[in-house]
Amino acid sequence: MGADAMSDRSKSPAERAAELRELINYHNYRYYVLSSPVITDAEYDALMRELQEIEREHPELVTPDSPTQRVGADLRPEAVKVEHPAPILSLNNAFDADDLRAWESRNLKLLPPGTRLSYTVEPKFDGLTVVLTYEDGVLKLAATRGDGYVGEDVTANARTIKSIPLRIPVTPDGPVPPRRLVVRGEVIIFKDDFEEMNRAQVDAGLPPFVNARNAASGALKQKDPKVTASRPLNAFCYSIVAADGQTPETQWETLSYLRELGFMVADEVARFDDLDGVIAYIGEWAERRHKLRYEVDGLVIKVDHLPTARALGTVGKAPRGAIAYKFPAEEATTRLLDVEVGVGRTGALTPTAVLEPVFLAGATIRHATLHNYDDVARKDIRIGDTVIIRRSGEVIPYVVGPVPALRTGDEKPILPPERCPVCDTPTVRGKDEVAVYCPNERCPERVFRQIVYFVSRAAMDIEGLGEKIVRLLLDRGLIRDEADIFYLKAEDLLPLEGFAERKVENLLRAIEEAKHRPLPRLLTALGIPGVGSTVAELLVRHYPSLDALSRATQEELEQIEGIGPHIARAVVEWFSSPRNRELVEKLRRAGVRTEAEVKVSPPSEGPLAGLTFVLTGTLPNMTRKQAKELIEANGGRVTG
Repeated sequence: MGADAMSDRSKSPAERAAELRELINYHNYRYYVLSSPVITDAEYDALMRELQEIEREHPELVTPDSPTQRVGADLRPEAVKVEHPAPILSLNNAFDADDLRAWESRNLKLLPPGTRLSYTVEPKFDGLTVVLTYEDGVLKLAATRGDGYVGEDVTANARTIKSIPLRIPVTPDGPVPPRRLVVRGEVIIFKDDFEEMNRAQVDAGLPPFVNARNAASGALKQKDPKVTASRPLNAFCYSIVAADGQTPETQWETLSYLRELGFMVADEVARFDDLDGVIAYIGEWAERRHKLRYEVDGLVIKVDHLPTARALGTVGKAPRGAIAYKFPAEEATTRLLDVEVGVGRTGALTPTAVLEPVFLAGATIRHATLHNYDDVARKDIRIGDTVIIRRSGEVIPYVVGPVPALRTGDEKPILPPERCPVCDTPTVRGKDEVAVYCPNERCPERVFRQIVYFVSRAAMDIEGLGEKIVRLLLDRGLIRDEADIFYLKAEDLLPLEGFAERKVENLLRAIEEAKHRPLPRLLTALGIPGVGSTVAELLVRHYPSLDALSRATQEELEQIEGIGPHIARAVVEWFSSPRNRELVEKLRRAGVRTEAEVKVSPPSEGPLAGLTFVLTGTLPNMTRKQAKELIEANGGRVTG
């Protein structure tokens, strides 16, 4: 059942359809019953779409046991079964605007001429469906979806989830519910809670969960409700399955009604009078999805008028009145072929996975980050593993974890290197530190990375000095450290390939301008661990020159509010290095400003005097720098 069978289209339609049925049924079993998938959702969708295409072109190949003829089941043989009052159906998928327009066109053909459809759009939760039954306002039954008709009784466990009300309405002024009300929702784990739960797993010596969906599924199906109660589960509700009494006639009103009763309902919902509005709205979700507290893998578009939606009926086992728009795949499985080790400017050794190429989120991925060796050990990632790769937006692809079920026994462990791969110096690891380091300050790769950082926009901002040129200058022996940049002359640069006279003039002008950068910029550029722009400005307020800062003791530095022991120790250690003291002297001789023009001290008066601010996230009407300047101008202080 490995990945090789997933792309075999050389067989006849009948043979391929039989193979696809077997594959999909197997993956349904792993996903719904074992909660241990071995392929990503996107790969599963690709298999299902291929089978649907074959059956559409060859209707004679449709069999009663085809996965296209039923919904997946998560039933366990030993569980207590519950029959749902109405089918709990899954949705057909759309992957682009054309799919959505085709869906609307099919629906309009079944409705009276001139019908206009309005829509609601809701997040497609990546969790586990739960069906909740209330009688006289009291929670009486909770069940999983199961096969869509029969689910598992998980009432005792659902009662432990605090966002599932035990009685409705939750507030005295809420609407009076029907005598019997059955609602559908999704049990999920918020992203932050999932990370914290995995940290606790590791601390307890247990393997981390692969993803939040599996963790939520396993937690809701626990035999012991105390275990469920210990997991950070939440439940969003979004539809009414059945009711003995009057309920809203539109989906939009239903969401408001559920919220008024006390159910947790997503805020990220919208209503549109036509499909064009829906399609435009979908375009806003490319980045928005990553800012949510919970995982979503798409959006659900529903015909807003519920009687119309019901009148449309079903196609196969999916309702015609709703469709799931699936976001482009952000996860894929591939083989981890090898590990390359990178050396950073601080000497930290970073493992990078070398992958069997896989197309993901619009790009062919050949490398992915492994974060650090502790993370590798915690996830038990091995060379030769089939691994899950994730790429969110423009974020660097990373390895989520291995798929242990596909191991052959030939996989090899990934161990921290004992020697630097560049300079062969024995590696070290500080107490309570995750990273493994090359301690050699003169390691060629460390020197290169530090110079690249020194000239970057965030530091000295020397325009025209990118990685390639820094590497060229090092290779030609024209520079050996950051200070050497300020000693470059035209006759050094003109013989280099690609360096015309105008380019040399521009670069030397940029280098000259950099000599006059404010002292906090230079201090940031030196690359002292923990000293970014905010800490650098804080230090300069108390030590207006590099000479003064170099004489500071750790105890003195720790007296500064916002400077902790780790940063204080790093500053003292940096200035205690003979190489670094020589670097500062070379910078001074080159004419680089090593003193502040005026000792800066925060305003002592103003409406924000005495208040300290931390700036995070995105500010709506200004940059962080502008916000920082505004706060400080009014007497406040900004810290990291």
